[in-house]
Amino acid sequence: MNAETKSKWADAVYQAIVTMASQANIEADLPRPVVLTPPKPELGDIAIAMFAYSKAFHKAPAALASAVREALMADPSSPKGEILIEGGYLNVRLGLADLAMQLFTQARTEGFGHTSSLKGRRIMVEFSCPNTNKPLHLGHMRNDSIGSCVARLLKACGADVRKVNLINNRGVHICKSMLAYQKFSKGEDPASSGIKGDHLVGEYYVKFANWAKEDPTAEAQAQEMLEKWEAGDPETIALWTRMNGWTLDGLEESYKAMGISFDKYYYESNTYKLGKDKILEGLAKGVFTREEDGSVQVDLAPIKLDKKVLLRRDGTSLYITQDIGTAIARHEDWPFDTLIYVVASEQIYHFKVLFYILGLLGFDWAKSLYHLAYGMVYLPDGRMKSREGTVVDADELLRQLTEMALEEIRKKDREGELDDAARTAHYVALGAINYYLLQVNPMRDMTFNPAESLSFTGNSGPYLQYMGARLSSILKRYEGSLDGFDPSLLTLDDERSIIKALASYPDVLDKSAESYDPSLLCTYVFELSKVFSHWYHDTQILKAETAELSKARVGLCLMLLETFKSAYEIIGIPFLEEM
Repeated sequence: MNAETKSKWADAVYQAIVTMASQANIEADLPRPVVLTPPKPELGDIAIAMFAYSKAFHKAPAALASAVREALMADPSSPKGEILIEGGYLNVRLGLADLAMQLFTQARTEGFGHTSSLKGRRIMVEFSCPNTNKPLHLGHMRNDSIGSCVARLLKACGADVRKVNLINNRGVHICKSMLAYQKFSKGEDPASSGIKGDHLVGEYYVKFANWAKEDPTAEAQAQEMLEKWEAGDPETIALWTRMNGWTLDGLEESYKAMGISFDKYYYESNTYKLGKDKILEGLAKGVFTREEDGSVQVDLAPIKLDKKVLLRRDGTSLYITQDIGTAIARHEDWPFDTLIYVVASEQIYHFKVLFYILGLLGFDWAKSLYHLAYGMVYLPDGRMKSREGTVVDADELLRQLTEMALEEIRKKDREGELDDAARTAHYVALGAINYYLLQVNPMRDMTFNPAESLSFTGNSGPYLQYMGARLSSILKRYEGSLDGFDPSLLTLDDERSIIKALASYPDVLDKSAESYDPSLLCTYVFELSKVFSHWYHDTQILKAETAELSKARVGLCLMLLETFKSAYEIIGIPFLEEM
């Protein structure tokens, strides 16, 4: 049930109790009642306990509930509903016809499935943030799923949202791929090798790791190349520009296939100098110190941490340095109310330090920064390691899941009636990945199981897509008009449960957005699909007893369909009218 309805009943009950207390000359601190959900449908739709008032009134909770019931029934301004007494609870069985008509009207208009809880707020969401020394992997996919979904949740709740991506295109890790390419390649490129650009560069990152195991000077050589890069050495810059271009082209191709988009890209190569300048300004003001080895450091004792290096002794930048510059550039570009960093929980320390340093530098908006930490993604046989080449490649995973989906679709569509099976399979694979990665609370670690994600039964993206396709089929086959829809005919327990669940959808959106937790929305839509499935199997819809009842039930299907469409879009499940 939605928050508005609960609030109305809480207000009415509270007013009745306050009035009764006044009439009985009772002076006590009376708490506002809490609205609960009864354990069984037959006990009503909402329940309000009287135990908190029993002592003040010197009455048993059940007797007090009866007195409140009489007061509410005598007040013509009280909300509508059948009031029941169950022990010490005042239970209400709501009249849902008005609510169902309201939902039906909303479902036929544009803008369905949106709230205004965040209207007027400017929220920037940073996610993905790949390195240009390797392709995207499964960890990036969880990041992208969370970031994209949170951005859509915030937008659905009325916020002005800007999605940003930070391309990590500089640093010693980038130089490692460059150095290995310089040492081991024979001038190959994506065209000559037939290898996607980001994958080709990633191969040389793995080659560096293998070479470094044999040559103890490899790391020092990579650091020397970074110094040349920061000094603007033409040959180094030329190689960096060339290899970065290969990776960026490959990443863009991957993003397009996965349905990921951004409003603005930031590049570390453009922001690290600003970060260095701000660190040096802080050094001049005594905010930071230069140590004996020549490095610039910050004292983190006030936040119970050790000192942190901000500039190496050779003057080159670190991640923290460039992140300082990037944050400042973003606020200058688009002054935000909140900036959310979607980054793995491994970086909790990093962001705690980053936010503290920005505060030391005098940026008040540092208090508006938030690290949305998420857990690691494991394989059934352990953790992924990109430098060892043991990651689950994003492109390959999407390709394999699409092939698996296509095989399942062809089994079900033996007559070849589906117009574009390959396109459908791609969308099924996307829905499978996004839903599987989002159904778990972001903070939790998880193990990705491709077969489970692609299941057409149970708690999965393809199952939800099938529910949407089933509803679409019902509406296509209905030959009448929905004008004259009569919600009072929807009296079955499943129908009442569906109406109450649909009414709670805006509250679910608000809670999911407020907590930055897409799993709440995933749980809601799966639970709703289970109730629909039970109702569908036990109830005649198109062949109901009367034409009016059929119309009412098809109207309920329309409400379900629009809710599913809205939720699927936010989660990242492509909606399919047939599959």
